[in-house]
Amino acid sequence: MIRLRHKLLIQMFRVFDQMILVLTGIGIIYFRPEILMRGGKHILEASLQVEDALGILILAIGWIVIFDYYVRYHLDRLVALNTQLRNLLKATSLASFWLMIISVVFTVKSFNLLNILMFFVVVTTIGIASRLFLRVLLLSDRRSGYNYRYLLVVGANERARQMVRKIEAKPELGYKVVGFVAENQDALETWDSQNHTDWSVVGQLDNLRTILSQERVDEIIVCLPMDARFSDIARIVRSARDLGIVVRVIPEFADGTLLRNLHIEELDDEYVVTLFREHLLAQLLVKRLIDAALSLAGLIILLPVMAVVAFLIKLTSPGPVFFVQERVGMNQRHFRLYKFRSMVVDAEQHQSELLAFNERDGPVFKIQKDPRSTKIGRFIRMTSIDELPQLFNVLCGEMSLVGPRPPLPDEVKRYNWQFRKRLCVKPGITCIWQISGRNDVSFERWMQMDLDYIDNWSLWLDLTILFQTIPAVLFARGAS
Repeated sequence: MIRLRHKLLIQMFRVFDQMILVLTGIGIIYFRPEILMRGGKHILEASLQVEDALGILILAIGWIVIFDYYVRYHLDRLVALNTQLRNLLKATSLASFWLMIISVVFTVKSFNLLNILMFFVVVTTIGIASRLFLRVLLLSDRRSGYNYRYLLVVGANERARQMVRKIEAKPELGYKVVGFVAENQDALETWDSQNHTDWSVVGQLDNLRTILSQERVDEIIVCLPMDARFSDIARIVRSARDLGIVVRVIPEFADGTLLRNLHIEELDDEYVVTLFREHLLAQLLVKRLIDAALSLAGLIILLPVMAVVAFLIKLTSPGPVFFVQERVGMNQRHFRLYKFRSMVVDAEQHQSELLAFNERDGPVFKIQKDPRSTKIGRFIRMTSIDELPQLFNVLCGEMSLVGPRPPLPDEVKRYNWQFRKRLCVKPGITCIWQISGRNDVSFERWMQMDLDYIDNWSLWLDLTILFQTIPAVLFARGAS
């Protein structure tokens, strides 16, 4: 019954969060607070047009996906308040950004930057207040002796002790530690020699079923190394399943990285455990929608600038306006990358003559003052204007706004094995390397930045990189 109430409460929170987003948005559209702040007295009327329905639908889907991904409406007691609030802040920030994109694409004049900022403040404040209120209620309930979960810890080792310290430091989680189960006799003797007065060992792993039948246990936390104790962990899971007890496995850091994308499927009544399967399909869809919307908006807004640059290139240097080059994209698929031409027409034919002057390590070729640059070329490279035509590549789906820079085929042939992982995602116009000094970063460090981006990818990370790209471009940080 307790778990049923919790599930109902969580679903109510899911609906509550979406209602706050919708009601705040409607309130801003109808009341136009920026007009009231200027002394206006009349509430503006707003009417819903048929063509607005698509925008509302896309906006709602985006909000649902964003909050489901970041807020994660699950029965997870082991989520601290600071983690919840941090995830909420990410969700409201991205929801506000998504509102801004939809407003630009569908020309919703009711939402200017001030109103979107107000929207962010309101939904974030209400979201934080609602979660603080719930935590106060739960903490009061649990301090009164209600709604506690009794926790058995398997593993008498330092890893287990660290986890229990973290859990006991957060009473709002609502756990009482029953005791520890030692892996074997050696672990028990080591525990006794260290004189732990706060916690006790209630038995050894071989006697787990006896312990479970004698102690009150709601959940088990397993703190054992998975590589050496996999069979023991499987035995623990079977014993807990027989009694309907929740089992949580706390892997080592390396094991956690390996298991992060674990997925279980069925094939003709056979279970198939899949590692590294993409779990972020909804988020990738949102990423693609953001790429398409922003690249289209960018091409429209920057069209005058691009026209002037094209004219100057044609005026100052014979040859085509665009430089087209074969690059390697996602999963080693080749595509044609577009840039404004910043060098003489036959620049690639003369590269072999300049190899001795290469200033970069690894398979990349770069010269700070490349003699092949045209008059206008050096300027557009310094300001990254030469990259603007790649918005066409983004719009076509060959690239993303954020992602590892697309390499040349010859560069890929010289990659070390671990560097090839950067080819498992779409290449991008900007990335961590782009905002971290570019030419001032070693090739090895550059590759590691891309790998870190892939391992930690999220819509929030993309948003952060996009915002940090603006000052990096304005100040030509590391450009050449």
